[in-house]
Amino acid sequence: MQTLALPPGPAEGFDLGGSDESLARLRRYFAEFGDIYRVFAPARGVYNYVINHPDDIKRVLLSNHRNYTKGEGMDRVKILLGNGIMTSEGDFWRRQRRMMQPSFHRRVIDKFSALICEVNDKFAVRWAEKAARAEAINLSDDTSELTLEIVLRSIFGSDLARLESQLGANPFEVVAKEQNRDLKFAFRFRSLTKLVAELIDRRRREPEEHFDFLAMLMATRDRDTDQAMSDKELIDEVLTLIVAGHETTAAALTWTWYLISQHTDTQAQLQAEADRTGSEQELGLDAAESLAFTHQVLQEALRLYPPGWLITRRTIEADELGGYPIAPRTDVFISPYMLHRHPAFWSEPEQFRPERFAGADAEERHRFSYIPFAVGPRHCIGENIAMFEMLVHVHAMSRRFRLTRADSEPIELEAQINLRPRSNLMMMVHAR
Repeated sequence: MQTLALPPGPAEGFDLGGSDESLARLRRYFAEFGDIYRVFAPARGVYNYVINHPDDIKRVLLSNHRNYTKGEGMDRVKILLGNGIMTSEGDFWRRQRRMMQPSFHRRVIDKFSALICEVNDKFAVRWAEKAARAEAINLSDDTSELTLEIVLRSIFGSDLARLESQLGANPFEVVAKEQNRDLKFAFRFRSLTKLVAELIDRRRREPEEHFDFLAMLMATRDRDTDQAMSDKELIDEVLTLIVAGHETTAAALTWTWYLISQHTDTQAQLQAEADRTGSEQELGLDAAESLAFTHQVLQEALRLYPPGWLITRRTIEADELGGYPIAPRTDVFISPYMLHRHPAFWSEPEQFRPERFAGADAEERHRFSYIPFAVGPRHCIGENIAMFEMLVHVHAMSRRFRLTRADSEPIELEAQINLRPRSNLMMMVHAR
């Protein structure tokens, strides 16, 4: 049977991705039009396509990925991050990704365990003081500060403390303190390029041993030409690692604690698993990954609230998706948020059920129905270190504390660059 030449879609136009209303629209359109539809985008005067079926997502992100570039919305991100691996394309992107990949090998990530544990211990002291005074913590701020400290120390090592004492403050704290991702923030953030350039220059003039991502990026060479990255390339990749490595992990931890606080049985199981691990033991990568239930809780939090809630790609040549032809230079939208709630691939998709990531459920599920870190050649390079950070954090805090909501205000979603709670999440901390 011949399919229609055009997929269905709403009569009214709407610019997807440009406002908080996008998520509500995606839910409504999926209920009405299903796995593939098109929406007229008034701002650009074109139709955008939305796909929700894992088979089509696999085609766009993996099996036919060379026919797709980054899509709508990347221009804004480029202003912020320059031409780092999140925004670059083609041969240049392949070269950069290949040069950076060894820095994210499991053996390397494992060496950051002491740093990750140390930062969590510092925040545990802060939480214990709040618990003793029966004061609420601003969990949104704390996860933001904690993940920023880990990412900055993993990139700059001992240079971060030197900069802080030299300048009297952490010059990168704007990333955690300033919530809006507008042009004003982009200008302030890009002004840090001078600082990063000075660090690179100083390291070249005064060579000493460093174990951090900056040292690894400076040392890496293109396997074909034996060329190092230029200063501009280094700076763009460093700024990309700061933003990408901080914001998504902070949002994921905020959602995780929100969900844990709503499910006392989950909290009890997390505590029991944490208690079985020696209290003084520094958690390495293998030990962290062996925390089976903690891992399932994080996976389920990422299913319900994936920080990267919208992925866009643009066709280069014509393609076919869901039985419909897609013209060249067409933007295709994929929403992990919607995919992770697809009733054909998830039972009780709105329910928080960590056990769905164990046993037969996990083995039988369509591999492309769960993509919190995207998938294919452009999947998140930092997935392993992000999961490591989150496992250590939830384990460390579950061993010491129980968290409950400080108020009963309903949580509203803010779906901008990342998916996060619109208002700060306030929590009461109870020492165990």
